[in-house]
Amino acid sequence: MDKQIQLRKQQALEYHSKGRPGKIEVVPTKEAKTQRDLSLAYSPGVAEPCKEIFNNKEDVYKYTAKGNLVGVISNGTAVLGLGDIGPEAGKPVMEGKGVLFKIFADIDVFDIEINEKDPEKFVQIVKSLEPTFGGINLEDIKAPECFYIEKALREQMNIPVMHDDQHGTAIISGAALLNALEIQKKKIEKARFVINGAGAAAMACVQIYVALGARYENFTMFDIDGVLHTGRTDLDEVKRKFAVQKSDINLEKAMKDADVFVGLSVRNVVTQEMVKSMAKNPVVFAMANPEPEISYDLATAARKDIIMATGRSDYPNMVNNVLGFPFIFRGALDVRASQINEAMKLAAVKALADLAKTPVPDIVNLAYNQKNMSFGPEYIIPKPLDPRLLATVSPAVAKAAIDSGVAKVKIDDWEAYTIELNKRLGLDNQIMRALGAKARRDPKRIVFAEADNVKVLKAASIVYDEGICYPILLGNEEKIRRIAEENTLDISDLPIIDPHHESTEEKRNLYAEVFFWKRQRKGFNYYESKKVMSDRNHYGCMMVEMGDADGMISGLTRDYAETIRPALQIIGTEEGVKRIAGMYLLLTKKGPLFLGDTTVNFNPTAEELADIAELVAKEVKTFNLTPRIAMLSYSNFGSNNSPEARLVAEATRILKERDRTLIVDGEMQASLPFNKEIMRDNYPFSELVNEDVNTLIFPNLSAGNVAYGLLKEVGGADAIGPILLGLKKPVHVLQLGSSVRSIINMANIAVIDAQLKCKLNTDDAVQRSQWWKGRKGKKDK
Repeated sequence: MDKQIQLRKQQALEYHSKGRPGKIEVVPTKEAKTQRDLSLAYSPGVAEPCKEIFNNKEDVYKYTAKGNLVGVISNGTAVLGLGDIGPEAGKPVMEGKGVLFKIFADIDVFDIEINEKDPEKFVQIVKSLEPTFGGINLEDIKAPECFYIEKALREQMNIPVMHDDQHGTAIISGAALLNALEIQKKKIEKARFVINGAGAAAMACVQIYVALGARYENFTMFDIDGVLHTGRTDLDEVKRKFAVQKSDINLEKAMKDADVFVGLSVRNVVTQEMVKSMAKNPVVFAMANPEPEISYDLATAARKDIIMATGRSDYPNMVNNVLGFPFIFRGALDVRASQINEAMKLAAVKALADLAKTPVPDIVNLAYNQKNMSFGPEYIIPKPLDPRLLATVSPAVAKAAIDSGVAKVKIDDWEAYTIELNKRLGLDNQIMRALGAKARRDPKRIVFAEADNVKVLKAASIVYDEGICYPILLGNEEKIRRIAEENTLDISDLPIIDPHHESTEEKRNLYAEVFFWKRQRKGFNYYESKKVMSDRNHYGCMMVEMGDADGMISGLTRDYAETIRPALQIIGTEEGVKRIAGMYLLLTKKGPLFLGDTTVNFNPTAEELADIAELVAKEVKTFNLTPRIAMLSYSNFGSNNSPEARLVAEATRILKERDRTLIVDGEMQASLPFNKEIMRDNYPFSELVNEDVNTLIFPNLSAGNVAYGLLKEVGGADAIGPILLGLKKPVHVLQLGSSVRSIINMANIAVIDAQLKCKLNTDDAVQRSQWWKGRKGKKDK
């Protein structure tokens, strides 16, 4: 356990320190390459917008980044569960918050850590920053100072200000509460509440519950000093509204016949007996982190009629602030709201609650390894990976700002605004998060054939620690353990198999027999079959074939063909597949792009090119995406009559003939599918008009490989692959010199591939081994 904690610590420190330290950078949004660019960006050209803003201060939103810039501001007095650790130590958290703003809502952030604990001075510092920012997100400021600070800043500033630690939890739990009570057939105005905790988040929660219809007299609240009662002299004005008459009530007594329990306190303070004493169809939100007031398993075991939510991602109904703050600020910024008022918060609550009642997109089901999530006891709030959040919550908040009179900009065309929001973010982030989540739901046994490489070992330790897969390391055990020790990697739980070692002789001989019967009339004699099983790629592929593993990753230090050949010899292709193909997934700002064939087939015929496109389309569908395929050439729809262009046109015709449901067209030049205006004006007949193309099929290996390399190195796209298509079972080949991150990404792909293809378990492997032995016995006779 200590080793595992040390490993996580090392990984976290390396993540924050490697390369450019920290997690954020400033990127120019305008060209700044020529002397003319520089003269416009700075002197003398920059004087013109300065003069315009001087004449009309509101033009600052027109000529600067203010309208899309949020300040994440803290003094480090209440950082996570670490307490008052100071502004410097809190900076990694604030940078992390900035990352969430960007990836979920395309909002830019400057994190500002202020070395000031005096509330009044803190207010004056933040107030003076108003010209810079379009909004202020206060973070990790201790109570009770946080209440005064937020109230003062909201009153004194003309831009949105929100303390997310308070209102984020309140908004998300408010949405969950509305839906939980609806499912449980309870009315909020009649529900009896027990609240354990009376800090910043808890007080924001109860106030929003009241705004949603709950009654003050139906609350019993507890803090560290016990129940909030009228005899206490330490209660502020807000807390006094929730005070009860009796001073001798404890948590156990309060829970009897209660309808709702909300915990924002400490772990394990609620027992199963307390839950059993609650009213029929209870609602329990145990949101202490990382350990709740009562565990999900204990609470649901105590009552079958319970609806349970926690702050944890490994159980249903996670109350996660990322469902709120990015989208609330997006809506507020887009209408230049002067504040985030109660109407806007309630609009976010109702938008989140309503979204949970609508059909769940495939990409969300993929991410959480569910077939069909739907509104009910285990799905009362949307999932953080739901791509609809931005276009659902932000418009609701923006409309509430307009209707409540705090917006300086009106939105007339809400449909156009929704389209604009969806364009802000490609699907790349959602796809990788979805794939990672899906892999973790059903981890598989993946062979790492080159485990004596430090990159492979690092990746293997990370994917095991993150629950993505169960790595099996191939190579010399002494060498692997030495490399691990030199690099402080904990691989103590990972099996190491050396195909050369005497301990594997029995298995090696079995594999050799199987291989011989597969290849005896294809150039291998029995001696060669035994010899080749000492090769890690052959041994690893045989592990997969025999059910001793679910997939294999290799190729980091080997020639590409050397890795593919054993897979073809041992595993073979899927039924009906004539040839394998290679595909890259590129994560670009326009969204994910699937490229094929980039690694295997040199100069395919039209029929073969159609085969490749079919394989790629099938793989794209496993990502829960609809393939929209451009068949690429140097010609546009017959503009060149060369044999190469006609070949691509013929491949397109074959594809359409085979499957009329495919969205595919060609031949066309590489730029055309991404320029909708040119496509629409010049080729209105194309099936790709107004379509977002996500799949590119190249006419030959040379074109595909060159394009992949340019997009990756010059275009800055993150690449995953090459992904081998068409094999019966998962074997994936790494690019020479792949980074640790690339190996981890490939492990995700291998696991998901195995989830789809591999049905063998340990018993099946034994049966198959016995079958081969029996077959050999008959042959010998």
